[in-house]
Amino acid sequence: QLVESGGGTVQPGGSMTLSCAASGFTFSNYGLTWFRRVPGKGLEWVSSIDKAGTETWYADSVKGRFTITRDNDKKMLYLQMNSLKPEDTAVYRCAADWVGGGRWDPPKEDRLIDYNYWGLGTQVNVSS
Repeated sequence: QLVESGGGTVQPGGSMTLSCAASGFTFSNYGLTWFRRVPGKGLEWVSSIDKAGTETWYADSVKGRFTITRDNDKKMLYLQMNSLKPEDTAVYRCAADWVGGGRWDPPKEDRLIDYNYWGLGTQVNVSS
């Protein structure tokens, strides 16, 4: 199970941190991803982090503004969002993909079925 929290309303240029709490599976065996859904559009891949927390990936639209981290002891995933823009308004969802041996290639929009666990999402509104 994955449960997101930390959403809300923030002004443009502001910051917000999202959290995703995991339970019921071996957290450290899973790569983790944040997706977002904008009204009227499909899921958009935002950022991923490997199971050890040593490698991260970002969409160009958020690179340099968002930071993904994880705490395997606490079974938590985070997304620090800075310099927020109105176009960041969306429902943000976390997802977990079981990782076997070898380097993980984070599934994006075309491989959503690869994810084993999904959260329901938390709403982020960026508005003045």
